[in-house]
Amino acid sequence: MNEHQEPRLQAVHRALADPLRIRLFELLVLRPQSAKELAARVGLRPDRLYHHLAQLEEGKLIEIAEYRPLAGGKVERVYAPTAVEPLVDDASPADVARLLGAALETTRADINAATLAQEAGEERLVSLSRTGVRLNATHLAELRAAIEDLLLRAREHPDEDGVWTTVLWTAVDREDRGGGSAGAGRGSDSDSDFG
Repeated sequence: MNEHQEPRLQAVHRALADPLRIRLFELLVLRPQSAKELAARVGLRPDRLYHHLAQLEEGKLIEIAEYRPLAGGKVERVYAPTAVEPLVDDASPADVARLLGAALETTRADINAATLAQEAGEERLVSLSRTGVRLNATHLAELRAAIEDLLLRAREHPDEDGVWTTVLWTAVDREDRGGGSAGAGRGSDSDSDFG
């Protein structure tokens, strides 16, 4: 694999601001694949994916891992995720909104597919939890670190007998964290006790 410059986060947001590109990236995280293999997984023709794969390459999220020989002396590109994580946050609020919208749309599609599969008799788990908690910056950082640690351990040590599961979590401030008086004196939606 090649040496990479750090991708700019704006390019990453742009690359993932499409539900199909999120799905392609998720499939490539599972294992390197060609456009033909990816197309079979998402139910599209390979030629419909090249633009999306180019966007993921431009965002430096994927790269060509190998050229696989085909009959007749031809080769096909096999794509894989890059090892570089974006470190520069230059995304605009609109870029972030597009990325979050695409993530939510992809998750909605996963929920719909699982619900339809349940109706067809398959065993699928769908769970959703939404709550409000009142957290200072320290406790929010602790919560985020704990959740990210759980997810990292699950990715690094997958269950051999498990199934692929989508996990989406967000933490959204509903008030100004800048210390203004707008949130002063308000009650909490839920009690929180960390630490």
